[in-house]
Amino acid sequence: MIGRIELGEIAVEIVQKDIKNVHLSVHPPSGRVRISAPLRMDLAAIRLFAISKLGWIKEQQSKFHGQERETAREYLDRESHYVWGKRYLLQVTESFLVARVELKHRKMLLRIPAEAGEDKRKAVIDQWYRRELKTAVRALIAKWEPLLGVKVERFFVQKMKTKWGSCNPTSNSIRLNTELAKKPPECLEYIVVHEMVHLIVRHHDEHFLALMDRYLPSWKHIRQMLNAAPLAHANWDY
Repeated sequence: MIGRIELGEIAVEIVQKDIKNVHLSVHPPSGRVRISAPLRMDLAAIRLFAISKLGWIKEQQSKFHGQERETAREYLDRESHYVWGKRYLLQVTESFLVARVELKHRKMLLRIPAEAGEDKRKAVIDQWYRRELKTAVRALIAKWEPLLGVKVERFFVQKMKTKWGSCNPTSNSIRLNTELAKKPPECLEYIVVHEMVHLIVRHHDEHFLALMDRYLPSWKHIRQMLNAAPLAHANWDY
């Protein structure tokens, strides 16, 4: 059961499911508030719980609202771009061959026809990020399938406006946000493992948390690092 309550200007998403304890979370970058509550807990009790945590909620939202944001990219020489958590300076070179991207000595070399505008440059770089991410995800899935005892039938990488990743247990498929190619590699591994564990346990309940602690003991630290990293010009959430 999914509902919503308002605490002044703060909207709280309520999800009631078969769990023992109530869980409160505030998600970056916008400070979205979510409460997962047991089915037996009525809305009045949930509201009282949320009110009791209002100070903490505001504190967390304040941190996210002050988090560093990247500026909009124009795809010009000496512009900063991030790959696997490292900063590279863009170098645009005229080429009559097929447009391509390569990394060399902390530079992102973009070889592209001179007449190519910002939209074309962006498209070429975005496609390169997708290829990089797909290669990394294949290796991680191959690593974690035997460890977790699950099978990922298909995976997708795409721009996602509200999440770093998602999964579909029915089709045994997972989706990853292309922005993860810009974050440290351990962040991608955390999200891949997170979604693969959801193929075993659908909800963020005690069993899910126990599996994360067992298979990736540092996951909370990695999640904190991911949430603290500069956000893209568009807002991403998980």
